[in-house]
Amino acid sequence: MEINEKFGILANEESIRRTVEALIKNGFRAEVAENSEATRKRVLEILPAGAEVMTMTSVTLDTLGISKEINESGRFNSIRGKFTQMDQKTQGSEMRKLGAGPDWVLGSVHAVTEEGEVVVASATGSQLPAYAYGAGKVVWVVGAQKIVKNLEEGMQRIREYTLPLEDERAQKFYGVHSSLNKWLIFEKEGNADRITIIIIKEKLGF
Repeated sequence: MEINEKFGILANEESIRRTVEALIKNGFRAEVAENSEATRKRVLEILPAGAEVMTMTSVTLDTLGISKEINESGRFNSIRGKFTQMDQKTQGSEMRKLGAGPDWVLGSVHAVTEEGEVVVASATGSQLPAYAYGAGKVVWVVGAQKIVKNLEEGMQRIREYTLPLEDERAQKFYGVHSSLNKWLIFEKEGNADRITIIIIKEKLGF
């Protein structure tokens, strides 16, 4: 698949400012981190020690070392850690329920608009229930290259930039192609303080 590289360019300061203001207006908690180190520190400040946390599959979280910290440090009640001790064939129902309704969920998204909307696309949809409603608290870590003007451009970004890169990753790690089967769009969040979005002034993730 051909990659549209324009969607990998970091947003400028003015675009980031407009986006954060719009997100806050739409009911999200939004803030900006200057770099990876500051982002990692901030995420670990937000999460209470011992909290039940589900980390969704995320190149951004993996790159920052957050996934490893949550799942391997012993400081948190890691649902991913529980999964390693469970049998998908016999405990699949329990695993789905754990992943869909954690106290905290960490991940990323694929596009954030300057109008304060958020778009997530998925092949399986495994992360969508927790993001939409199931999780008590949601933290999204988002590279500033994911900022777009509007929903139309956000969907274009996902089709022309995110999908080709995710398809490469899926083939490498799972031996299968990726696809855009399920979409989740947030226009607003009505539950105050439920979703925190940290925008990083670095190019991270797809």
